[in-house]
Amino acid sequence: MSNAVTERAEAAKLPQGDVTAVLLTQHARIRDLFTEVRQAQGEHRKKKFNELRALLAVHETAEEMIVRPAAKKAAGEEEVRARNAEEDEANHILAELEDMDVGSPVFVTKLMEFEHAVSDHAEHEEREEFPALRRSCSDEHPQSMGRRLLRVEKAAPTHPHPGAAGSTAAQWTVGPFAALVDRVKDTIDRDERPS
Repeated sequence: MSNAVTERAEAAKLPQGDVTAVLLTQHARIRDLFTEVRQAQGEHRKKKFNELRALLAVHETAEEMIVRPAAKKAAGEEEVRARNAEEDEANHILAELEDMDVGSPVFVTKLMEFEHAVSDHAEHEEREEFPALRRSCSDEHPQSMGRRLLRVEKAAPTHPHPGAAGSTAAQWTVGPFAALVDRVKDTIDRDERPS
């Protein structure tokens, strides 16, 4: 079972900007944020959940847009279909969590179930998808993919959009518009929070 420490150590062994290093570092941060959300209370829990939600949304969108097309060639269509199906389901659950009161016991229970599913998904990627990518890429391709992934994340939606999840084509079509709406929503929400 992977954990944040292992993921960071594996990322540190790779060249800076390597797509696998970027994703492993993000997986570690996602694990940290799940812990922080569970341990926080009240408004601090909401803030940490919003940070987790945004990271998951941009991370999964970028994976679907940049990693999956390369993984399809490297690991096969069945592998890509399985990871995209997991991301589609995660997007639906994340949308449910986003609409819940973060202080409710139902939220905590659902969050813990979601954390387990996200952890399983990350472990599948780390065991099956990432090694196949590394084997099939030339020396400079992982850094090029890493740069593209980070650029896509800057323009990716920050909220779950279940209608686009699990589909590279839908992410390219709907993603930019959804991202614009999400970033406006985030700005308005930030401005309405008490200082």
